[in-house]
Amino acid sequence: MIQVCRSALYVPSINARAIEKSRTIASDAVIFDLEDSVAPEQKQPAREQLADAMAMPRDDTKAHLIRCNPIGSSDYLADLQTIRECRPDALVLPKVSSVQEVQTFEKDAIAAALPVGINTWYMIETAAGIADLNAIVAAGLHTRWPVTGLMVGHNDLALETGVSLNDDRRYLIPWLMQIVLCAKKNSLLVLDSVWNDFRNTDGFKREAQQGKQMGFDGKSLIHPNQVPLANNVFSPSEQEIAAAEKIVAAFADPANDGAGVISLDGQMVERLHLEQAHQVLARAR
Repeated sequence: MIQVCRSALYVPSINARAIEKSRTIASDAVIFDLEDSVAPEQKQPAREQLADAMAMPRDDTKAHLIRCNPIGSSDYLADLQTIRECRPDALVLPKVSSVQEVQTFEKDAIAAALPVGINTWYMIETAAGIADLNAIVAAGLHTRWPVTGLMVGHNDLALETGVSLNDDRRYLIPWLMQIVLCAKKNSLLVLDSVWNDFRNTDGFKREAQQGKQMGFDGKSLIHPNQVPLANNVFSPSEQEIAAAEKIVAAFADPANDGAGVISLDGQMVERLHLEQAHQVLARAR
């Protein structure tokens, strides 16, 4: 199972050059896309090209995912056949909106002989997906291909609902936090949505920092230039690492043996802060 994902780069499966270049990009994950970035008449060539690419030796320092077309769409079942052949680390299901869709996917995956062990990430990008999120995730946890990650698709969500993405997504924040809360409750990875204006690095960095503060683990990306920024933002800072090391060292001091709370630099520090410190250091590693 994928443990850390600061950066997940979308790569159009129809673009052979982009697929090859993705091997050299330091993203934590690559999402080979069969959905939005592939025109209808290019779907089959994209599947064939992706199967050839995934048959090559893979870089085991990053996760390889495939985003299929929506459940029930005309290309979806053919996508599952390609995914069976490619055996990615995880499958990204777009526009997951109901428990019934989760159940349909499991039946279709069984029929397609999809290998057990491929986890699923659900894209939450519809009003129905937000409204029924807890039930959707609860159903997905108990399939043969369990959900292990959630991804926000705020562009589709804004289009459907009319909610503005302006003003640092202030009107979308309640829904974003709902997704984060559900993910944390169920120990799932949760990735923030894409930033469309890839030339606007200041805007991207601001939104990535906002996402980190909300509790997102990383961000989905549309351009290789966004990868270093995402990796930096979603990695612990030097200050965070130093503070965590100080807390660990303080609790390891024999003078604090068995203490539930200690005083450190004028602040009260509890065992829960020690747990947080270990999490920071693990993420840094």
